[in-house]
Amino acid sequence: MILPIVAYGAEVLRKVSKDITPDYPDLQKLIADMWETMYYSNGVGLAAPQINRDIRLFVVDSTQMFANLDEEDTLQYPDAPGIKEVFINARIEELAGEEWPYNEGCLSIPKIREDVFRSEAVTLRYFDASFTEQVQTFHGLTARVILHEYDHIEGKLFIDYLKPFRRKLLRGRLDDISRGRVQVDYKMLFPR
Repeated sequence: MILPIVAYGAEVLRKVSKDITPDYPDLQKLIADMWETMYYSNGVGLAAPQINRDIRLFVVDSTQMFANLDEEDTLQYPDAPGIKEVFINARIEELAGEEWPYNEGCLSIPKIREDVFRSEAVTLRYFDASFTEQVQTFHGLTARVILHEYDHIEGKLFIDYLKPFRRKLLRGRLDDISRGRVQVDYKMLFPR
């Protein structure tokens, strides 16, 4: 089932999410709904707070970022061909490498894209969809998507990385999103 994406301004986007257990109600259905919602919305990641759940759960499919590149172009990306993974109760173990900029957007903050600096690699401890514990290191674009979604379960948004002056310039557009004055091709839930 396709779920509405929570828009900027909703309280759930600013809460630190709670851990869940393997007996969380209808967990596998929720994960399936998150995949369906993410693909319908043309996203490469989706966190539970974005569908109005304050739990430590997010999904990432970075394979989409490499799908249209030819083999020669993918050589410049250490994480090609990407991953498709469920992350439950994730915790960062280590950030590594230099921070580098990339133009990010967010389904909860549509029509706004900004350069954000993030670490080149992240090591994460998490549970997968089968609730098997994993510890893995991710690099490049995949690490970036993971860090973006991880921020959601920590109550942070990509705009928090912007300089105060830049955020001030975006204030009117952010207020419009909160008020539902934005056109998107997917379902949204607005706070006001």
